[in-house]
Amino acid sequence: MTRFLFSLFLLTASFLTAQSLKSPSEFLGYELGTEFTRHHEVVDYFEYLAEQAPDMMKLTTYGQTNERRPLLLAYLSSAENMSNLEQIREEHLKDLDENGNGSKAIVWLSYNVHGNESVGTESSMQTIYELLTTKKSYLENTVVIMDPCINPDGRDRYSNWYNQYKNAPYQVDPNSKEHNEGWWSGRSNHYMFDLNRDWAWLTQVESQQRLKVYNKWLPHVHVDFHEQGVDNPYYFAPAAEPYHEVITDFQRDFQVTLGKNHAKYFDANGWFYFTKEFFDLLYPSYGDTYPTYNGAIGMTYEQGGSGRGGLGVITSIGDTLTLKDRIAHHHTTGLSTVEVSHLNADKLNTEFRKFYQNKNFKYKSYVMSGNADHIESLKQLLQKHQIRYGVPTSSTVKGYNYQNGTNGSMSVSNNSLVVSTNQAKGTLVKVLFEPDAKLSDSVTYDITAWSLPYAYGLNSIASTSLIPESTPTSKTITNTINNQVYAYIADWNSMNDAKFLAALLKSGIRVRKAHHPFSLEGRSFRRGSLIITKGDNQNNADFESNLTAISKAFKQELVPASTGFVDSGKDFGSPYVAMINDPKIAVLSGEPTSTLRFGEIWHFFEQQLKYPITVLDSEYVNRVDLDTYDILILPGGRYGAHFNEGQLSKLKEWVSSGGKLIAMGGAIDGIDGDKGFGIKKKETDEEKTNNQPQPHSNGQRERIKNAITGAIFKAKVDNTHPLAYGYGSDYFTLKLGNASYDYLNSGNAAYLVGENPKQVSGFAGSEALKKIGNTLVYGVENVGQGQVVYMVDNPLFRGFWENGKLFFANALFMVD
Repeated sequence: MTRFLFSLFLLTASFLTAQSLKSPSEFLGYELGTEFTRHHEVVDYFEYLAEQAPDMMKLTTYGQTNERRPLLLAYLSSAENMSNLEQIREEHLKDLDENGNGSKAIVWLSYNVHGNESVGTESSMQTIYELLTTKKSYLENTVVIMDPCINPDGRDRYSNWYNQYKNAPYQVDPNSKEHNEGWWSGRSNHYMFDLNRDWAWLTQVESQQRLKVYNKWLPHVHVDFHEQGVDNPYYFAPAAEPYHEVITDFQRDFQVTLGKNHAKYFDANGWFYFTKEFFDLLYPSYGDTYPTYNGAIGMTYEQGGSGRGGLGVITSIGDTLTLKDRIAHHHTTGLSTVEVSHLNADKLNTEFRKFYQNKNFKYKSYVMSGNADHIESLKQLLQKHQIRYGVPTSSTVKGYNYQNGTNGSMSVSNNSLVVSTNQAKGTLVKVLFEPDAKLSDSVTYDITAWSLPYAYGLNSIASTSLIPESTPTSKTITNTINNQVYAYIADWNSMNDAKFLAALLKSGIRVRKAHHPFSLEGRSFRRGSLIITKGDNQNNADFESNLTAISKAFKQELVPASTGFVDSGKDFGSPYVAMINDPKIAVLSGEPTSTLRFGEIWHFFEQQLKYPITVLDSEYVNRVDLDTYDILILPGGRYGAHFNEGQLSKLKEWVSSGGKLIAMGGAIDGIDGDKGFGIKKKETDEEKTNNQPQPHSNGQRERIKNAITGAIFKAKVDNTHPLAYGYGSDYFTLKLGNASYDYLNSGNAAYLVGENPKQVSGFAGSEALKKIGNTLVYGVENVGQGQVVYMVDNPLFRGFWENGKLFFANALFMVD
């Protein structure tokens, strides 16, 4: 067939396809916007389009959720482009090395990262339909990648809930049940994680699977479709300050170009909107910032409505906001985004190449040494982001020392790690590793500190020179398990060690812990070291085979000991070498806990530690016999006066009888000194009253003085305390607010020192700093035969603060 005839065939096929495609309303059997579409129905419609328009659309499944719902990506472009899709992708990625000649605009549209911001998925169906029909001219030089629902589990949770509780046809009164979700809203995924905060940390399966495909394309434009409160109209780019300093002038300017095009359509319809407010471009784990740091024009679009919107709701000014309205707005900005990208394809390609040219960053290399398991965990994260790393070839490096905040030097070895900005992902490296992100504005939407060397607890140097590196080698561990060995000893200084212990306990292997350091047969061992004796496991027929398999799975080195008679310290039969119990653990859910804080604990146990827990809901926990459990965890939340006097008395009696209570964040407010336990809020001097009237417009600036927006502080650690086994003398804690508690009479495992502690990274208001001086971070109070573990800061925050997780594991297994 000649090229002319082939082109004519494609044109004819596309025309016939456009004439025959059913709209979403025609396919679903109801007018779009009059019902919430369940995920399987959305999948059905996208599959239908792919079958009917195979020349212009390709549908793939890139993974599945925890609840086994498929995650979809639709690729659409002109018939000619679709027949060369892989070549377009390959040519585009060559631009990372400045060798490409890409000419097509790559636009990625992501919908419904928050499940109850449900209009996104509804609008995706109308948008893809029109791109395949009336707006197909946009696709002549554009490839559109569409994810109709990033969070199917959350979205179905919301849509099923709404379909169950709505009035017939629906009620616009905002007080009606259909506008008021319960504690477990549809916003989060299965594990109650906010997927819009997980792009960089990749703790969730949805994020991990999505990023594998995202890195294969690295689009020019990425849009994350959201919703906000019902009384807000519509937000689109340009974003608010602060912008991270790595964001290019073109990225800033193109946001303006897009915003003006959106405004043209909104103005024509008389729709309200706003720009340059609230939604900044700093924190790297959003669906707008992460793409931006990878060269895209990353944007958030926010439609008023969210979980309270339903099919229709009365706003505070008396207007009725319907789902149809919300669909129209998202649909308009989606098409407008593709239109502008189509009109600026050459410019997008040119500027994308420029983005990946060598950057003149201050720090050229980041070098890390320390805990081998933390190094390995960091490597795994870097691999997922396709960030190159190596081993430093020199023995000493100089630069900014993260530990003391001054310039200095650090010895390195074959176990050290170096990550350079001299690579394609160099901009992302700078953002993730820099000691302290530069703030152009202190009023931000999220945390202002996240530096990975602090998060992973590694001794680190930021070097202004490019550090020579070599290819790292894999570490191999070989253990020999036999009957002649009296005991095996394992380290206790990382989350990997905690996973190893949990696997041993689940398999029925009995393990002891050393409460004192000891030396044996020429080697020294720290507090917390795990001791696995043959005598404790003589009745376990599978002891040797299970120990061999588990140690291999976790690459855990086991040091054999021929005797329990130590050279120094406590012998293995001492009371200070205690048996680690296999605890039964319960965690409170429901009001007053935060869904996010509960989800972090749930995910920690099931997907990280892989150790069983029982979830007790607050609706019935008073009817539960707590004596069934060894440990009760109270996640952070808004407890206030949640516990009445009788409940506090019951809780204290359970602890006194040997129970272990772990109170995290806001849960401490529910049990503090005025309510039953010994911890006390720190009292601070009254702030001097400023008699001078302040302008109303300064209100937000004044309030920020009392805020800590995710800043990192250096805490002192008492590593002789079981809660701090495995740590050094310092710990960098991520502080999310100004909550402050006095030191305990004893049991202070981690704490801030000094009347005015200074953050090492991130923003902390001047008044907030005054409140947190000489305050507790982590501690243990003995109550009768039991303990209360206080965690003022959250070591499990968003699942990414790797160096904090051992504190939580210590609370479970070491504190007794």
